[in-house]
Formats: sequence, C-alpha cells, structure tokens
Amino acid sequence: MARDGAYANLELPSVLRQRHVRGRDAAFATELTYGTLRLQGLYDAIIAVAADRKASAIDPAVLDVIRLGAHQLLAMRVPDHAAVSATVAIARQHVSQGAGGFANAVLRRISERTREEWVQVVTADIVDPLQRLAVEHSHPEWIVRSLRAALIAHGSTPALADAELPDLLAAHNDPGPLTLVARPGLVEDEALEQAGATPLAIASTAWSLPAGDPGVLSAVRDGRAAVQDAGSQLVALALAEAQIEGTDRRWLDLCAGPGGKAGLLAALALQRGAVLRANEVTPHRAELVRHTLAGAIDAGADVEVSVEDGRLVGAAEPGVYDRVLVDAPCTGLGALRRRPESRWRRTPEDLTELGPLQRDLLGSALDAVRPGGLVAYATCSPHIGETTLVVKDVLKHRTDAELVDVRPWLRDRAGDTVTGVGAEGESWAQLWTHRHGTDSMFIALLRRR
Repeated sequence: MARDGAYANLELPSVLRQRHVRGRDAAFATELTYGTLRLQGLYDAIIAVAADRKASAIDPAVLDVIRLGAHQLLAMRVPDHAAVSATVAIARQHVSQGAGGFANAVLRRISERTREEWVQVVTADIVDPLQRLAVEHSHPEWIVRSLRAALIAHGSTPALADAELPDLLAAHNDPGPLTLVARPGLVEDEALEQAGATPLAIASTAWSLPAGDPGVLSAVRDGRAAVQDAGSQLVALALAEAQIEGTDRRWLDLCAGPGGKAGLLAALALQRGAVLRANEVTPHRAELVRHTLAGAIDAGADVEVSVEDGRLVGAAEPGVYDRVLVDAPCTGLGALRRRPESRWRRTPEDLTELGPLQRDLLGSALDAVRPGGLVAYATCSPHIGETTLVVKDVLKHRTDAELVDVRPWLRDRAGDTVTGVGAEGESWAQLWTHRHGTDSMFIALLRRR
C-alpha cells in the first residue's frame, strides 16, 4: 500500500474525487485505507499467526489485500461474512484464484478472535513492555522508545512516562478531528458555523469540521480558511504575538511549503501592516505556497513567495527581518495520526540526515533576523534529536542569541496559556497529541542579541 512513495493523505482525496466517491462511501474508503496503514504492524503479527508463516514471506499484493480484510474484521463495523467475501473477491480479481483461496483461509482464522484477543495472542511471549506496546499499538519499536524518552525529557518521570505512553500511542491510531484554521480578518465565525464547524478551545483560530469534504466550503476554496492542525496554528500565533522591541515590519517564513503556517502569518501580517516573505527551496512546493496564500493576497496582504535554499538566506540578507519562522523539515513523528504510513517509512537514520539541515536552517534564521528580533524554531516531531538538542547545539556555538520563554504566547481561545507543554523552568514548549488533541509540535523562541 502506497509503496511508490506517495502519501495516502495526499493521494486518497484526489482518487476519491476523480472517481466521484462521496459521502458514506468516501468515509468508508478513508477509514479502510488510513486505518489499515496505521495498524499494519499489528495486523502483520496477527496474519503471521493465522497464516502460519511470516508476513514478509507472503506475496506483497496478497498481504495488502489480507490487511484490508483484517481491518474490516477487527476494527470496523463490517459483518464477518461480508468482510471475508469482499476481500476474497478482490484477491481473486486483482491477484489470482489461488490468492483468493489463501486469503479466505487466513481471514476466516482471523475472524475467530476479537482484536483484543489477538493482541493477547501475539504479545504473549514478549517480555519487554516497550516491545509489547510496539506490537499492540502498531508502532516501530524505535519510535516507541523515542517517544518515551521525549516524554521524560519534557518533564515526565519515568513512571509517569510509562503511564502516559499507551495513551500517546493510542492517540496516533485515532484520526482525530478535521481541524480548520479561520484566518483572522478573512472569514467570519458565522460563515464557519453555517457550514457546520464548531470552535475548538485549544486555539483562537481553530475549528472542527465533523465530517465531509472541507473543499465544499467556500471559505476553504478561496483561501479564507484552510485545513490545518491546531498545533501548527499555535506555532504561528505564538511567533506573531510574542512581544518584540523596535520595528515589526518584515516577517520571514524560511521553510514555508506547503504553506499552512505562512497562510496564517499572512493574515496576521495584513492586520498588522507587516510584509511577509514565504520562502521554499523547491519550485513545486513554492507553487503550493502561492496557492495557499491566494486568499490573503486577494485580501491585500503584502506577500512575496521566493524559491531559495533557506540555509543561504541569512548570509544573503543578514539582519533584515523582525520575525522569522523555521518550520524545519523533520521526521514528522508528531503527526503520525494524519500521516498513517510515516511510521513505517521513517528510520533512525533519518535523524542523522536531518540533523545538520535543521541546525543550518536555525543558524541561517538567526543570521537573517535583526538584533532584538525573534526566531521561532518548530518541528512536527517530539524527538529530542530534532528539538531540544538542535536548539542547544546552535546556541552553544553562538554568543548573539538567547532563548525566550515561548509558553506565555501559547494561548487558547479563552486567552489562557496552554498547559502541559513541559517541565517547570523550561523556555520551549512541546505539545502532545494525547494531552492537547493536536500534532505533537515543538516550538522554541529565540531572540537575536
């Protein structure tokens, strides 16, 4: 499934539109696809027992079909006979008659137990509690260990981390709400309420859409609102609202693609009379940014979309900007519920490759901001190798930058500071999916001295 490198959250909506699949059928296809991808690890362990062979020894096309059937049997309200017969028919039609017979036998064995019973079966001989959680909640073991370490690094004791970890892993397997951003000054609350959206407490701009295709909303089509996780909204809001001395005219989003945070910054910049430069390293992603910013630009926002390597911007424009956002490329371990296949694609080696880039981008941002200006460093990952260690390493080699406490600027809809974002005395903040209902975003705020 998605073995060609495509991401389901980007490809599936396009496929459904092309084939005119809507309503309940679209919802069924979405849950079947995303749910199967999320729980692939658990299903492979169950399939191995039911088939009496390793999942890796099964033809990949047949394995994909059986995974789909397993999800219907163990996680969806599909009658067993319907799930088995439909899946076997797919195997026969798209693979072979023999594959249909094999799928039939395996799925009938799977249907003999509930998901909870199967978890007991496939984890019975596992002694290590983290290995057991990895199988039960369908995560690679290295990610489970990394998330536990991140919880401890941000204030949990080992005992509290062990108690919280199952909830965090379970949250990654829950698709969560469809969250919209109401770009300030561009859309009225009444327009979103009439479309069936409801305000979320976590951020002043966040709304939840219970069901359906957000593309049918006129506010989304013309860029006055957009689909955006509330954690990402909090990052942009914190940078824009943090107190700054001196001029506040020029803003920079150093790694803007695909443009969600830039879209919110553009609306805020329009209200404040600021100019926003949204930079992206690849032309294709820069086009996505232009499309995302169209609503703000139509409303009069002063926005420039540029194509440049973010690592070079600081040297080319030293001390030019008042506020800079570095939404650094990362493993995305904080967005596993929205990117269901990411957990199976990422490896620890990715951290080694991304680390130097993250440090170079933060260094470039600090060069690009003026003395007294602010830089927000953000990642959609709680892994300490992409968050606190990056910030510490960069600050260790500079005498012209300092941490600023970002937590007072993380405010919910009521204006209260968001809690549960780190240990007492920390200046950075870590959001958590199981605590805040957002992606597990990290943000640190730095001032150029």
